[in-house]
Amino acid sequence: MSEHLHTALSLATQGVPALPLRRGKLPFGNCPACAHNACGGRPNMKTPGPCVCPRPCHGWAAATTDPQVLNSAAWVVAWRHAAAVAYHPGGAGVTVVDLDDPAAIQWARGILPATRSVITTRGEHWIYRGTRQSANAVRPGVDIKSLMQYARWLGPGTGATAALTDVVRALAVKPPAALRAPQALSAPLSGQRGACPHRTPTYLERGIAMAEQRITAASSAVHATVYRTFLAVLSTHGRCGCLTDTHAARLFTAAQAKGESPRHCTDAWTNALTTLGLSHV
Repeated sequence: MSEHLHTALSLATQGVPALPLRRGKLPFGNCPACAHNACGGRPNMKTPGPCVCPRPCHGWAAATTDPQVLNSAAWVVAWRHAAAVAYHPGGAGVTVVDLDDPAAIQWARGILPATRSVITTRGEHWIYRGTRQSANAVRPGVDIKSLMQYARWLGPGTGATAALTDVVRALAVKPPAALRAPQALSAPLSGQRGACPHRTPTYLERGIAMAEQRITAASSAVHATVYRTFLAVLSTHGRCGCLTDTHAARLFTAAQAKGESPRHCTDAWTNALTTLGLSHV
């Protein structure tokens, strides 16, 4: 039995869902049956949950506390080549504040409640009891890892685990960097200003609401649905100056609720802008 598998099985006995990471601290790629996200990236696109695929794919959703799955023949190759072990904080009932550099640690010591901490390669993980939505770059050098996210297991850490407080929850009041529209949509994309020339402001509101609904209703091919929806919104309103950061944030939030990562949302938005020739304006 490999050291990483032994660690994962030990975590499982404590109710901590574990998964293997390959070199670069990345999850293993989707198995052939799930190639190109044919399964949608998760077994159930309506609610987050563990992956039912027998192989360790789908990132955070592969994390499990089932020793039979962790020690199964389908996972043996992954553990043989694993470079580290990760876990799903949300599945373990905790939230990790990932402090990525000394400046972030210094900031946390002056703002956040003291709690259990784990030393990382570049900084520290501060762990709180309770779950919340994950968010990247809530401030320089600070990420939140809880629901629908994974964190590298680096040991139990030191100190008592404090409860998740409003101070920690407030970190995501400021939208993550990925939710801020890549092209500063608070200004018109084409340099024009004024009301949307297509119909009325109600037309824009209805269009954004329909776009949110389209993403939320997707039961498969979520990546493609998100991209096509972004493309449709930008093709209609991307040149008239009516789209704002708030509209973009609503679409990004809907996509992330379906399991899309902030990186995938940003890529889809950028690709749509490029396709429409708006990336330079």
